[in-house]
Amino acid sequence: MLLKFVDRGEELHTLDEKFHSPNAEFVIVYGRRRIGKTELIKKFAHDKKHFYFLSRKEPLALEVNRFRTKFSKKFNIYIEETDDFEVLFRRIVEKIDISEKFVFLIDEFPYLIESYKPVVSVFQSVWDEVLKDKNVFLILTGSSVSMMETEVLGYKSPLYGRRTGQLNLMEIPLSFLPKFLPGYDAVDLIQSYGALGGISFYLKEFDSKNGFFQNVENTFFNKHNILFQEAEILLKEELREPNTYFNILKAMIDGATKLSEISTKSLVDITNVNKYISVLQTLKLVRKIYPVMMPEKKRNFLYKVTDNYFRFWLSYVYPYKEEIEENPMGVTDFIKKQYQEYMGSIFEDVVRQMLHVTDNWHFSTVGSWWYKENEIDIVAINERSKKILFGECKWQNKEMNKGVYEKLLEKKELVKWNNDKWEENIALFSKSGFSHSLKKVAESENIMLYTLDDIKKILWG
Repeated sequence: MLLKFVDRGEELHTLDEKFHSPNAEFVIVYGRRRIGKTELIKKFAHDKKHFYFLSRKEPLALEVNRFRTKFSKKFNIYIEETDDFEVLFRRIVEKIDISEKFVFLIDEFPYLIESYKPVVSVFQSVWDEVLKDKNVFLILTGSSVSMMETEVLGYKSPLYGRRTGQLNLMEIPLSFLPKFLPGYDAVDLIQSYGALGGISFYLKEFDSKNGFFQNVENTFFNKHNILFQEAEILLKEELREPNTYFNILKAMIDGATKLSEISTKSLVDITNVNKYISVLQTLKLVRKIYPVMMPEKKRNFLYKVTDNYFRFWLSYVYPYKEEIEENPMGVTDFIKKQYQEYMGSIFEDVVRQMLHVTDNWHFSTVGSWWYKENEIDIVAINERSKKILFGECKWQNKEMNKGVYEKLLEKKELVKWNNDKWEENIALFSKSGFSHSLKKVAESENIMLYTLDDIKKILWG
């Protein structure tokens, strides 16, 4: 299997099931740039009778004609000229053999919408009047998440209610990272996740023959590499005011988590900042985080940048573009000194994902907890078995000491939970192991200690 199809088995299975159904099928596939939509649909269709069309931002009549020309050439059939997609599809299905289900793949459908917004209504007619009773499978894809969710999937869309399925492609899970970076140890794998997230296109830019920091220098700090400019390209394609969004994201990266803080640091008026953040949430770049074990009140949340590629790019590329142009090695040296601090929240995220797949726990909720100046990195609950886990994570080049455990004991007393009815557990997670005194306490108090080797075994075997 090609690396770019790692962990797309479920999606391929879904599309195959649709293909073998007795009905016409209409599926929407969407997700952010580089997530693997095109590779997925091409992999699905490669052994089936199909036609693939990559949309452009051209006048609709030109796109209809380009579709007709390419289709005629591929299948060696004559199709009369037209500037109407409904007429074109009608002529096509009259001329092709659809005894076996025929697959139409239209990639980057939002480009057609940008060129001619009523094209959504046109495709409503294409489906209702031409395709829905034929032995065909229509797939529309899009990288503009906001446009796909409003113009194609939204309640007010003419296509609403027509689709027979949809796939929102997400990042690959942590468990598949070693398939992209074979030979990397746990430290380099987790550090790479902190810079690239689970985007397969980005992961393939790293060469596991090189260490993590060498890969960063070869990619993020190389103006000819896609990782150097991808964040700007993505936001400029999606948004009209990319600089404003960059400033808001950078404010969050720099520690602003509340609307007032984000407004102050980004210099965006408080009355407008919520509108911009909502767009970033739609793009899956920002998420609203609530503390575990506390009610989701309107103001009881934090904003967090959850896309690791953007998080890294905004931390180390966006602010240092001039330095990268002049001396990329110097910026690499700076990151080596600072990256441990950056990795703190990344490590917490890795541990939370690990707890979700830990077989003997089956947690229903895994997150963090905070109240005023107090914060607990890990709070996980299993409501069925009435168990709760409190945990702290440290990504540092020294052993975790007993003080971390003692501080956790103090903070957990502030958490309101059913401590007279639920079983309490404590776990500590450390990159560099644990002090002798903490190991002794852990043994007597039945505290669970997880090293990187333990985490590696759970995530990667």
